[in-house]
Amino acid sequence: MGNLVCLLAILAATAIAQVRPSLMEDAGKENLPSQHLGVDDLVAISVYDAPELTRTARVEPGGLIHLPLLKNGIAAAGSLPRQLEASIAAALVSEQILVDPVVKVTVVEYHSRPISVMGAVRKPLTFQAVGTVTLLDALARAEGLSPDAGTEVLVSRPQPSPDARGEVTATLLERIPLNRLLKEADPSVNFQLRGGEEIRVPEAGKIFVVGNVRKPGAFPVRDTGDNSVMKLVALSEGLMPYAAKLAYVYRHDDRGAKQEIAIHLERIMERKEPDVPLQVDDVLYIPDNKTRRATVNMIDRITSFGASTASGVLIWRR
Repeated sequence: MGNLVCLLAILAATAIAQVRPSLMEDAGKENLPSQHLGVDDLVAISVYDAPELTRTARVEPGGLIHLPLLKNGIAAAGSLPRQLEASIAAALVSEQILVDPVVKVTVVEYHSRPISVMGAVRKPLTFQAVGTVTLLDALARAEGLSPDAGTEVLVSRPQPSPDARGEVTATLLERIPLNRLLKEADPSVNFQLRGGEEIRVPEAGKIFVVGNVRKPGAFPVRDTGDNSVMKLVALSEGLMPYAAKLAYVYRHDDRGAKQEIAIHLERIMERKEPDVPLQVDDVLYIPDNKTRRATVNMIDRITSFGASTASGVLIWRR
């Protein structure tokens, strides 16, 4: 009888040894990559042979998680899942709840690593920095730049405290030229995002063209050193037939006062005067040449009257 009991005990121990790794192997299938935990992250805690301790827990604002039967909270913020496993196991042993606990921690949700993309993008959004995320990845998630995008990207990056507690002590603002990021593919500006960044794509400044042009409108300025009266006339598809010889540029000075600058448009078109550079927010107004319009209208009327008279004479002779 004694031998039978011993045999059964050995078989039971063997079965437990076989089942235990299998259970922990299933628990070890992590849903998300292993990264340092932060406030509001959700983790799944599995303690072998202790269903009352197996549960999900969210990292609290103080950086702790609490489990039943444990008197004190366990520091989780700033720890990797493997480190949190060791902390939970040590707490269970120190409070004499389990002798040799086997703990597995997997990440269910990250909420402590938000990245916001806003401004002149096709789809502004906020997402979590899970895994490796670069600046180009963030712009791709926002479905790229909108047609109104300017020449740079502004990235606000949180600067954590040097004592590794994860507290943000300052914010660093970086200006990334889009030419270096997109056209030149400079890897030094396509840096990795860790979470907490705000990415803003400002809209391009505009120059406004109104008056006697074929396509009045607001034209984005993507190169501040290459905008002139001739270029804006070309972008607005040229002058109308009755455009005046003298145009005007309306501009605000440093004090906000409005200035009116006369532009000899015809002399510029005839290359008798140099082209005039324009600035962001300038308004180029090309007025109507009323004298020329009145003259052409009078010629049209005389021509129409002569044609109708001649037509009437021919009809009378018939």
